[in-house]
Amino acid sequence: MKMALVLASGSRIRAELMKNAGLAIEIDPSDVDERAVEAPLLEAGFTPEALASVLAEAKANDVSSRRSADLVVGADQILAFEGERRTKPQDMEAARRQLLAFSGQTHELHSAVVISRNGEAIWRHVSTARLTMRALSPQFIGHYLAAAGDAVLSSVGAYQLESLGLQLFDRIEGDYFTILGLPMLPLLDELRRLKVIET
Repeated sequence: MKMALVLASGSRIRAELMKNAGLAIEIDPSDVDERAVEAPLLEAGFTPEALASVLAEAKANDVSSRRSADLVVGADQILAFEGERRTKPQDMEAARRQLLAFSGQTHELHSAVVISRNGEAIWRHVSTARLTMRALSPQFIGHYLAAAGDAVLSSVGAYQLESLGLQLFDRIEGDYFTILGLPMLPLLDELRRLKVIET
């Protein structure tokens, strides 16, 4: 039976990144309740990097446990600002408040990727990017949110760097794929090592 490469995520961007890199993938989103997994970890004081890694592994293992013959890729991204984890804004008002707080400040995106087989992780990686927003006026934020629309609510930072969100930033340190939520270069390197793709 042929081994499939499976993405344990319903993320359109992650699927596009893998397909654009020439990977033949199947999509099988995980059923893991992320908030339930992370609650005790937050209480225990896990770092954002560790939290992202544990969540990515939980998703990969969840799907891998029912697809033991396949290689499963799980991913997660955590945004840290002023030492605290931030989640996706619930509505446009929450997005507005978040962007006002980020204005002129630096936040970090920690993106984890895990490969699992037979229900167990066989490889893990976390990459971090630091993003500094320019000083944003409340008027500009209002215009940006009106133009970007509800798509901002699907992003933990209330922006998509691959579109209008790019206008929010002064400086970016880190890998583009890390910012989009899937560190592709380390993932491709590991898939080559596993002989899933050509070397």
